[in-house]
Amino acid sequence: MANTKRKSDVSTDATKKPRIDASEPLTKEAYRKRLDEQGKFFDTKPGSKSLDAVKHDPELPPRVTVSPDRAPEPTRNVDGCFIFKDFPAFQPNLSPKQVLQMGSFGGTYFRDITSAVTGLHYKGREVISEYPVDWFEGLSLEDLVISPTYRKTLNKYRSACGGGLGMWETSGWISDIDPYGWFQWYCRFFLGRRSSDDERQVDRWAKGQGPKGRWRIQLMNKVLTARTTFEDAKVSPVMRQVLLHWAYELTSADMEAHRENQLKRYAPEK
Repeated sequence: MANTKRKSDVSTDATKKPRIDASEPLTKEAYRKRLDEQGKFFDTKPGSKSLDAVKHDPELPPRVTVSPDRAPEPTRNVDGCFIFKDFPAFQPNLSPKQVLQMGSFGGTYFRDITSAVTGLHYKGREVISEYPVDWFEGLSLEDLVISPTYRKTLNKYRSACGGGLGMWETSGWISDIDPYGWFQWYCRFFLGRRSSDDERQVDRWAKGQGPKGRWRIQLMNKVLTARTTFEDAKVSPVMRQVLLHWAYELTSADMEAHRENQLKRYAPEK
């Protein structure tokens, strides 16, 4: 299933770009100054004019390194989940291509950005050149991938969700090897890159979208409360959009397993 054809032969992986003061650890004072100069403390929520929940006492980004070793691209199991041999508990059921093709991030994920983590400016069109061409087949890049303007109507569930770059950066969740965030990490991990950041990123996915993840559980509970089917998009479209951004879509099998667990949990004792 490997697709090695890229939009260009030159990788724009952030690990291959010179970073600002890369030899010295980033201090909190320098990081706060960089965030302030970039206006990140006044970032707004995606698709909104409301200020985002940024931390004015920011957390420093994690220090990570890229492994020289590559891993094979994943295969799917019988349930449709991807299997990564070195991370067997990480089982998203959507590929990066599916996330993009289904309608995500209001069309803005790979927009041009200036990163407070690296101190560098990134051109979205250059960043996506490292990915397979077919990921973007049929998509208007300007509208659906690198747009500077968030439009929730472009999302599959027509809902805005998530936080802005300033929120993620001030929370200390973005590393310098993936300045765009988790989905950029997932794209590269899916294609075989490995790094010291992988366990942290997989753990973030598990806590929200994994079998016991809060967003998956909350959505399934809402479906049960509404006495409807797993695919009923009227039940929490925002939560469904969040899950989509994290490479998971609720399935009939997962819904039925949760329904059975809840029945057992609350069954009267005999």
